[in-house]
Amino acid sequence: MHHSALDGILALLLLSVLAVALMRRVHLPPILGYLLVGAVFGPHAAGLIPGGHEIEFLAELGVVFLLFMIGLEVSIGHLLAMQRVLLGLGGLQVLLSTLATVIIATQLGLSWESALAIGGALSLSSTAIVIKQLQEQLEMHSPHGRKALGILLFQDLAVVPFLVVIPILAGGGDDMTPALLLALGKAVLAFGLMFAIGHWALRPVLGWVAASYSIELFTLTILLLSLAAAWLTQQMGLSLALGAFLAGVMLAETEYRHQIETEVRPFRDVLLGLFFVTVGTQLDIAALMATWPWVLLLTAGVILGKGALIVMLTRWFPSDWNVAIRTGTVLAQGGEFGFALLALALSAGLVDSTQIQPVLAALVLSMAVAPLLIRFNGQIAARLAPTRDSHTQLQDMALGDQHDLSGHVIIAGFGRVGQNLARFLREEDMRYLALDLDATLIREAFDAGEPVHYGDSSHPEILEKSGLRNAAALVVTFHDHHLASRIVQLARHLASELPIVVRTRNDHHMEEFEQLGASTVVPESLESSLIVATRTLELLGIDHAEVERLIEKTRNEHYAHLRGVFHGEEIEIEAEMEELQLHTVTLDARAVTIGKRIQDACLDELDVVVEAVCRAGVRGEEVDASMVLREGDKVVLQGHSEQITRAERRLLQGWNT
Repeated sequence: MHHSALDGILALLLLSVLAVALMRRVHLPPILGYLLVGAVFGPHAAGLIPGGHEIEFLAELGVVFLLFMIGLEVSIGHLLAMQRVLLGLGGLQVLLSTLATVIIATQLGLSWESALAIGGALSLSSTAIVIKQLQEQLEMHSPHGRKALGILLFQDLAVVPFLVVIPILAGGGDDMTPALLLALGKAVLAFGLMFAIGHWALRPVLGWVAASYSIELFTLTILLLSLAAAWLTQQMGLSLALGAFLAGVMLAETEYRHQIETEVRPFRDVLLGLFFVTVGTQLDIAALMATWPWVLLLTAGVILGKGALIVMLTRWFPSDWNVAIRTGTVLAQGGEFGFALLALALSAGLVDSTQIQPVLAALVLSMAVAPLLIRFNGQIAARLAPTRDSHTQLQDMALGDQHDLSGHVIIAGFGRVGQNLARFLREEDMRYLALDLDATLIREAFDAGEPVHYGDSSHPEILEKSGLRNAAALVVTFHDHHLASRIVQLARHLASELPIVVRTRNDHHMEEFEQLGASTVVPESLESSLIVATRTLELLGIDHAEVERLIEKTRNEHYAHLRGVFHGEEIEIEAEMEELQLHTVTLDARAVTIGKRIQDACLDELDVVVEAVCRAGVRGEEVDASMVLREGDKVVLQGHSEQITRAERRLLQGWNT
């Protein structure tokens, strides 16, 4: 019996395996391997890959599961936390990129409907390539990494309205406005219906399934929910992908989110790979040879044009030039959703195969170059916008190998809780090392003599360099639940006997952290800083009476030493303490207070306290008002923002400023 479809599928799988293995070998994204298979072995070339509606439908399911996974990553709380970067920076980038393409394309003779579809496709960047490489380079939580994530997140969300609008544009006619309003109304109805189901029915159903302790039943239920949601929106005249996205957002609010990601990822990866193969089959290499100047021009437009636009927008929001250039460099490429939009526009008849050939080729070429641009984004920014001493300072703050360090405490996250814990450790002469990725915060604390270093504590190499295997304890203070989970899991894998203390805002996560290997989980409360310090000092063998003395002393002083923190770019601060902060002032040769006593500066008139003085790299905690200030001293001030600004001017420029 002859099975031509099976023969084609076997050929497709074999070629995909070989192509992905080759891409891995040369350190390029697997997406390029799938596209290469489609282009070389598709109907325009060797003709080994089968066509037909069945293959196209399976490929479309790949996009459905990709939207579903993105929905899982963008819970309502996540969207609200990133609203400024997501809506402002991301929204402007997609809008302006699309408009620029529409203007250029219409001048070249395309209809505005076709130009809009192509503009939407070119405005998107590759979430898969960017996120994967930034994670590998330890830049995911850096300033440019966070901004890139916000823009990518909006781009992914912007795909949904594009998926709704493109079929309507393809219909044409004078009734387009009513059709758009009808589609909008259906989308709103779909949102309301999905969230109603999620609020009243979803959690009980998943609870019942989880109680059966059957992974098979759980996986089948998730597939049923995601595909049923896609089917529902399709029946309403919307796209399959929209329903899958809404289902993902709905499930992101449940406690089963991580297990769902684990179960769905294999389906997404395989079917999405098939989707990219079908996109590759649209490439007609022979036809492209005749239009190669247009291909190169479009590729340059995607890389240079979109990259420059993102640089200017990021700078305007504002960020320094270094962060802006790195963000633009990271996002200067086409994306997987661009292929999805072009495939939809082609199937709807909005564009023809000849029109999109150069666009498809430009997307492929820009994605091929993207890994190199992302890898060297720091060097590119340093060359285009060199800073005076920030690069050298970051090198000084970088984490080196701590081979000689043992019996120390590693503090992952140097926000309020991390800084307060450090104060208790100093009082007990306990050695500690802090890790964070907020360059502004680190610079302030580093200047004050704190042993804080720039490093991603969710990466095994950083934990190894921090002396994890010889440490006395690890304390995880990050409020990001997912980041803290990764750190605990990794640290327990690297050091099976290490005491690990974890801070969590939500007591629902206590059991999860304990299962991952945490020794002690501290649910946050009004005295969260004191609880973390108490548990850590007890684990380190400090006498209980001594711990109680420190806690009682802090309470008797009305938490005066715990209220001020060094301010970084993104530090969580309780509302009632929002204005109180720490700030480090370095006395250079021009400072007028050099040779004078601290009390002569009369800082108490400004309600500013000298918390500490760091001299020659040694931090002095007990500050004597009669202490004479010297050149190079780093004075740590505590007070409200406006008073600290005046105190800094008084220390550096004198009393009349």
